[in-house]
Amino acid sequence: MLMVSDREEISRGLAEGLSFKDIALALGRDPSVISREVRRHGGREAYRAATVQKRADAARRRPEQLVVDRHPRLRGIVLALLRRGWSPASIAGRLPIDHAGDQACRVSHEAIYQWIYATPVSTLARELIALRSGRTARRGGRKPAPAPRITDPVSIDEPPRRRGPGRCPDIGEGDLVIGKGGKTAVGTLVERTSRFLVLVPLHGRDSLTVGRGVIAATSGLPTPMRASLTWDCGAEMAGHATVTKGSMPVYFAHPHSPWERGSNENANRIVREYFPKGVEITSDPKYLAMVACDINDRPSKIHNWKKPSEMFAELVELDATTA
Repeated sequence: MLMVSDREEISRGLAEGLSFKDIALALGRDPSVISREVRRHGGREAYRAATVQKRADAARRRPEQLVVDRHPRLRGIVLALLRRGWSPASIAGRLPIDHAGDQACRVSHEAIYQWIYATPVSTLARELIALRSGRTARRGGRKPAPAPRITDPVSIDEPPRRRGPGRCPDIGEGDLVIGKGGKTAVGTLVERTSRFLVLVPLHGRDSLTVGRGVIAATSGLPTPMRASLTWDCGAEMAGHATVTKGSMPVYFAHPHSPWERGSNENANRIVREYFPKGVEITSDPKYLAMVACDINDRPSKIHNWKKPSEMFAELVELDATTA
């Protein structure tokens, strides 16, 4: 950044007819810095140190406005979606879809992050805004392998493993999200293709309660949508034979292999936004249905910013037309 003394030297050098290179050498600057400075402020004939310094001081007192703050309508939309738990990437990807005719409603996810980081924490709290990730540091360390507690588990490696025909919806992955002290829980079932989420109300986390909850949530679905269910190695699915008989065949992922149920793991992280660790999880079906509806209304990058609810409806319609 050029100081007042630098600009005075530039002005004197120009008056003496010195080249940009000579002025730069005297100031210990690159010649391009001097040439840009002079061109920006009227050229050799019009450059005056005092006038240029006043402009520079005024510019410093008037910081550049962030993109989100430039357009009140854009700012209102971004605020509303952040309060709903949308990520900056989801907001940036969905704006051209929901506001196709409004070019002012365009912003990159990075610009949204910059706006959030530039906003005081107290203001964010007052506006009820927080990034989806509540972590301040990455947690590490490997957990010891749990002792086997499930009788006759059927691995995902064992054929035959049925899937829904073609692009038919298939409730294919499941797990639990545990509440405070391990006393409460909610079941999470995810349709493989659309990432559509179903929350299963539970009054406990024992195998009998979980098995009955999964059966109640899935037994009424069409048979193609109950091709298979992949679960982790948790003891809550020790009654998998009952679920297989009452609704759909259950397969188990390998221990410590969350990527084999990636859609469900991602859904669980989003559910945690509504039920953080250390809080009790309600078993109220109406409230859980509302939470699931809210999550299914979030656009997904993997589907080119379509919502899981939209994708699921398309799959159901496609299955009905090809049946």
